[in-house]
Amino acid sequence: MRIYASPLAVSTGSRNNERMRPKRAVILLSGGLDSATTLAIAQSQGFSCHCMSFRYGQRHAVELQAAGRVAHSLGADAHRVVEIDLAAFGGSALTEDIPVPSCQDTPASGEPSSPSIPITYVPARNTIFLAYALAWAEVLCARDIFIGVNAVDYSGYPDCRPEFIQAFELAGALGTRAGVQGRPIRIHTPLIDLPKAEIIRRGADLGVDYALTHSCYDPTPEGFACGKCDSCCIRRKGFEEAGIADPTPYFLCQGEKR
Repeated sequence: MRIYASPLAVSTGSRNNERMRPKRAVILLSGGLDSATTLAIAQSQGFSCHCMSFRYGQRHAVELQAAGRVAHSLGADAHRVVEIDLAAFGGSALTEDIPVPSCQDTPASGEPSSPSIPITYVPARNTIFLAYALAWAEVLCARDIFIGVNAVDYSGYPDCRPEFIQAFELAGALGTRAGVQGRPIRIHTPLIDLPKAEIIRRGADLGVDYALTHSCYDPTPEGFACGKCDSCCIRRKGFEEAGIADPTPYFLCQGEKR
């Protein structure tokens, strides 16, 4: 496991002085639309935002580039990229050479292409990400973690549901020094019950530049969004319903992008 600190990371001052800074929060930042909006919301609430992204063996690095752009654009206090290897286990189209399903044959509602858990689900990903965020929060003496999970317009992943977040927060309270000393770390999910259009409107109001974000599960080698996966369909539908122009360059067919 490796951790890379971007130039945003604060390295000056003593350790004690760093720990005295109030209202720190760890923000899980993927580089997508939801996590960018979550970062903006945390900042609007007065938090000093320390962003954490993961190079976890995903098939493309476009989202990490987007995470760096978003952290810089929104003025995060720190941004760290943690390197782990979930591809060692596989089991997902995002970490193995498995075709990413298309939503082109589903109704134009932006709903997931199947009621079952799709192959783009990465086993236990949010459990692992939240565990790392919990550890960093303890080191920072932060009492808050923000994650942009959504249980309305989403692909049906089990680790995006409210009951999962509640269970993990309880586990953190029972299994950390902060928790047993009466300072449990709170997990904030400001988007969990919002439709995608409302998320986009809220982010736009807070100054999020969605042109910097990346949502696609299956981008081209040049980094263009495929326009066909569940994530692209949900994103496109959200912008349409929000009445806001979607800045995403979609690769709709060979040699054509929009």
